Amino acid sequence: MLVLRILGGLAAAGVFAVAVVRYRRRQISRLNIIITWLITFGVILLAIAPSLFNPLFDVLHFRPGSGRRIEGVLLIAVVVLFALVFRMQSYVDSNERSIRLLVEALGQKAFDWEAAKDLPPGKTIVVLSPAYNEAENVGAVIHAMPDEIDGYRVVPIVIDDCSEDGTSDAARTAGALTVRLPIRRGGGLALRVGYDIALRLGAGIVVSLDADGQHQPEEIPTLVKPIIAGEADHVNGSRMLGDFERESVIRHIGVHFFSWLVTILTGQRVTDISSGYRATRAETLRKLLLEQDQFWTSEVTIEALRQHARVVEVPVTFLTRRGGVSKKPKSLRYAWNFTKAIAKTWLR
Repeated sequence: MLVLRILGGLAAAGVFAVAVVRYRRRQISRLNIIITWLITFGVILLAIAPSLFNPLFDVLHFRPGSGRRIEGVLLIAVVVLFALVFRMQSYVDSNERSIRLLVEALGQKAFDWEAAKDLPPGKTIVVLSPAYNEAENVGAVIHAMPDEIDGYRVVPIVIDDCSEDGTSDAARTAGALTVRLPIRRGGGLALRVGYDIALRLGAGIVVSLDADGQHQPEEIPTLVKPIIAGEADHVNGSRMLGDFERESVIRHIGVHFFSWLVTILTGQRVTDISSGYRATRAETLRKLLLEQDQFWTSEVTIEALRQHARVVEVPVTFLTRRGGVSKKPKSLRYAWNFTKAIAKTWLR
């Protein structure tokens, strides 16, 4: 027991010494150094004179003998640790939200609103393409988009997620409006910036498709047809109902598994929840609460179902990427993060 007390006291003193050094380097706040000091003081006091804590142990009915008071110390330590973890998680969440809002605001400010003033009046379908290092593919994707669909003018907007290869220049050359984000945060945040811009431009329908050539812009009329006909509020393009070039067996199994999972959770059959090719009515889009920066493809559809929107799927064609390098992580990591994104959205 004496050895345990000595080791505990030395460990506490070491932690406090590190905290002091970090405080002097302005790496932690004064509040954090105070909290560290209080915890360190308590541990050292417990190591030197544990009898001083007898009144507390008596209140908690931890009597001497049989290791009960060690259990009491461990219980108190767990409570303190839980409180610190909760505080840290709240701090991280707050900072994460602040960064997200800052990048979104900077993105909207960076959009070329003057160029948008030249858009002709009338009904519009805004087509959003989040892109990172897609200079090789984005131009062909934009050129393949129709100019008009059933009286709606098609307006392409590329949201450049801080690319390093001139994606924005290639998109502008091809005729798209562009916005470049100041730091790379993921396709979900880029899409939210695009959604906000599309709504401010007065879009009636907002379409999202990849900039890497996997989605076929020629199929946008198929995607928006149920919305124009008044039959749907959100349309998901499904490769399982249409056609696709398979990338890998693992990813193919993953599409089926996650679609089945979302079907069970929401009560509505979904065949391709990982599809990023979708169309949403502007009125519906304004109701959606979107928070995912990455692994976002499931969020829009699940959130639309949560808002009781009319969600349908239509067959589309998915091709393998025409050029460049895929930005998706390894299969297991992708599956784990995709699962978390589904769970977080469903548990709201």
